[in-house]
Amino acid sequence: MNIENREFIQQCCEQVRQQMGSNTIAATLRHALTNTLDTTLQRGDRGVFVITGDIPAMWLRDSACQMRPYLLFCQQHPELQAMIAGVIQQQMHFITLDPYANAFNRYPDSTGHQSDLTHMQPQIWERKYEVDSLCYPLQLAWLFWKITGITSYFTDTFTRACSLVLNQWEIEQHHHSRSPYRFERPHPPAPTDTLGYEGKGAPVSYTGMTWSGFRPSDDACDWGYLVPANFFASVVLGYLAEIAREVLNNRRLERRATALKSAIEEGIEKHAVVRHPDYGEIYCYETDGAGHYLLMDDANVPSLLSLPLLGAIANDHPRYLNTRRFILSGDNPYFHRGRFAQGVGSPHTPSGFIWPIALAVQGLTARDPAEKLAMIQMMTATDAGSGLMHESFDPDNPARFTRPWFSWANAMFCELVLDYCGLSVSKLIANKE
Repeated sequence: MNIENREFIQQCCEQVRQQMGSNTIAATLRHALTNTLDTTLQRGDRGVFVITGDIPAMWLRDSACQMRPYLLFCQQHPELQAMIAGVIQQQMHFITLDPYANAFNRYPDSTGHQSDLTHMQPQIWERKYEVDSLCYPLQLAWLFWKITGITSYFTDTFTRACSLVLNQWEIEQHHHSRSPYRFERPHPPAPTDTLGYEGKGAPVSYTGMTWSGFRPSDDACDWGYLVPANFFASVVLGYLAEIAREVLNNRRLERRATALKSAIEEGIEKHAVVRHPDYGEIYCYETDGAGHYLLMDDANVPSLLSLPLLGAIANDHPRYLNTRRFILSGDNPYFHRGRFAQGVGSPHTPSGFIWPIALAVQGLTARDPAEKLAMIQMMTATDAGSGLMHESFDPDNPARFTRPWFSWANAMFCELVLDYCGLSVSKLIANKE
């Protein structure tokens, strides 16, 4: 698939160059916007298939994030509208295929992790169940609708996918008593690649939140209730209720989404707030609802750092500010400092490495424009001369990095630069309303 009219790229990059006075930032923006269009888009069996980069599979999460920068330009650009609508249609088809899967093949050719001990199908690349994998397509569908007013993709497949999401999240409120989901990876390269307790994960108690087997890093959760993912779910359930009411005229879907949203939010408030001796009330990253919790944050989104970006909480909320101070400190076991950069990393990548995605999130959630600019400059200065973002890098030696081709990180850089220049999805929607 090819987007022939790319005048918007030239125009926005020139605006960035003039506004920021940096040829380097503008050139990196141009490279990133062009790279996604040139290297990741393919015709799918039900829409537009988007590979994540150096892995030839479509992640529900990554593909939604890869589209976000183009939302800013799609109002007057029919080719971009067709592209984004096609991605949503493909995502919804995949959800109806299996809502527990996180990544899919372009065709049912049985590539990917077919030896995993779970209910695999030929078109599934990987079946690590992550709450955020269902959040992102709903978020993208709502954003696209609010920006363009287009509703043609709200089909029977979309409604069926939404019903499956609600069913699954309701079941996973009672994971150990009602869930059919199991996942084990024989001879995993790392312990985080599989679930313990015979594939069902550590025991959890009912909280109102919905259970997740894996984090957005594709690493296994220690405790089953992933707090930032539940925040994200509460936000998109509000989106779903609005779509059901305003477009689908489906009152039952609206009521179910609203009730589940309320239960998750009550669970977060009751079970995910921890009083820290140095930071005051903060949110934990994971909990089991039975007294265990994990204080950390991961680079991948949804993260605690990203909560304002998700629309879950204001970036000046006292509890968020406390949590943010914790995350951006040495008390977060995955916050790392080096000679060239400092930021949040992940147990998914080598110890001490930090992620450009997390730097972008720090900038996008910052209240001070100077902090936003600092993150942009840090990202462009640590790209190892590639003009693109990597998955992670060594802050003492940015030439040491993982994944030379990672489109999600490129999209996050674009989003941050454009946000700094006054172009953001949230502002675009607010101006339309």
